[in-house]
Amino acid sequence: MGSMAHGNISVDFEDRLLSHLQIVIVQRFRRNESLVISWLDAASVGDGRSSLWMTPTQPVYFKFAGSRVPAIDEQWLQRLSESAASSSGLIVTAPNGQLARAMGSVRLS
Repeated sequence: MGSMAHGNISVDFEDRLLSHLQIVIVQRFRRNESLVISWLDAASVGDGRSSLWMTPTQPVYFKFAGSRVPAIDEQWLQRLSESAASSSGLIVTAPNGQLARAMGSVRLS
């Protein structure tokens, strides 16, 4: 399980999912574009859903638990990229298109 931090928010995701999110987010930031990202919360934080406004003016930090880079699924990456470009923003989904859940709590630092 890895984590992503932006501003004072940190959230945990499974490493393979986080690798795909990193690619999509970095692509947007390289074009100087902001985005909203939404996910299902872990049961430990109330089993709801959360959204985070991400802007390239603030650093984003990705921490992976494993040392190996996971295989990238191009179709999954394409779906996530299309979602990020939509008015709904980046909806975190699994490779099968189902909504994905954060693995741990959202932390405010």
